[in-house]
Amino acid sequence: MTVIDEMWNDERRRRDTGASWLAFAGTILFLSGVFKIIDGLWAFKYDKDIAENVQTIIFARDPAAWGWVWLGLGVLLIIAGFVVVTGSQWARWFGIVCAGVAAIFGYSWMYVQPIVAFMGSVLLILVIWALLRYGGRRV
Repeated sequence: MTVIDEMWNDERRRRDTGASWLAFAGTILFLSGVFKIIDGLWAFKYDKDIAENVQTIIFARDPAAWGWVWLGLGVLLIIAGFVVVTGSQWARWFGIVCAGVAAIFGYSWMYVQPIVAFMGSVLLILVIWALLRYGGRRV
């Protein structure tokens, strides 16, 4: 194998890895958005039934307030999931901000569902890493 072939294969391998990470980021953002919308609808449906049993850091004992937060954040995450795969610079930063906000709000549910909140935050931190490393303009 010549030096040019090795350089071409290295560049191709790097590009493929970046595309895989962007696909991962887009998929996780989209799925997180869908689950946030489902969580929001659940919070609206069971607002009166579970209000006395749920204690979170923010919006204590008010699942309906969380429903509005999750609904809005879910829509933003779905949009981010679609646009980050375009590879544009603004989509990269939009995805990073949405994933960061979702990860921070996920920590407030640590008392209610600790494993789910932790794993969701870990996945969103991986999305942030992927977008920081492979998103945006290619140099």
